[in-house]
This record gives sequence, C-alpha cells and structure tokens, in this order.
Amino acid sequence: MKATIWHNPRCSKSREALAILEATPGVEVEVFEYLKTPPSRAQIAAIYAKAGMSAAEGLRKAEDGAKALKGASDDAILDAMAADPILIERPLVETDKGARLGRPPEKIKEIL
Repeated sequence: MKATIWHNPRCSKSREALAILEATPGVEVEVFEYLKTPPSRAQIAAIYAKAGMSAAEGLRKAEDGAKALKGASDDAILDAMAADPILIERPLVETDKGARLGRPPEKIKEIL
C-alpha cells in the first residue's frame, strides 16, 4: 500500500505520524514536504474532500494568518492556504482507503 504524508519535519505530530507509517509493514511511504513544494488550491481541496472535512477544519488555527480567516468561507480559506501553506494543519495522510488529518497521529491507522 502506498501512503503519502503531507509532512513538516519541524512538527512533532507529523514526525509521529511518519513513524507510524514507516513502522507499518507493507506501507510504501511517500513524503510530501508541502512547505518546500506548496500544493495547489485544487490539491488542497481534493485531499480535504477525500478526508471528508472542510477547509475550515483543516486550518492551522495557531498561525497568525489564521486569525484573519475566522468565519471565512472555505473558498477564502483554500485561497489563503494556497498562498501560504503554513496555514495547512498537519499531518495529512492519504492512501487508497482515504485521507486523514493525523491529530492525533493514531487517526491515520483508520486508512492503513
């Protein structure tokens, strides 16, 4: 099984999720460092759709830029995330079985 993680190596939850993936037999891990190679708006929208979550649910609320987006539409949030990917909550993991936000990191086991 292939699993892609939207990873920020500076994030402890992202590192924990990556460790779970690497420790799971039969999982081929692809690491996507989304801060180095920002995803398109369409890619962000697609992973949230696959995860069954809104852009507002995927907003990293602790970031300064997120405060201005309180109450904003999903379209506005997606635009902001595409312009500044630090606003994307992490880690996101995608497999053929779906996508999950790894908060807590154990949530990703649902799609392994």
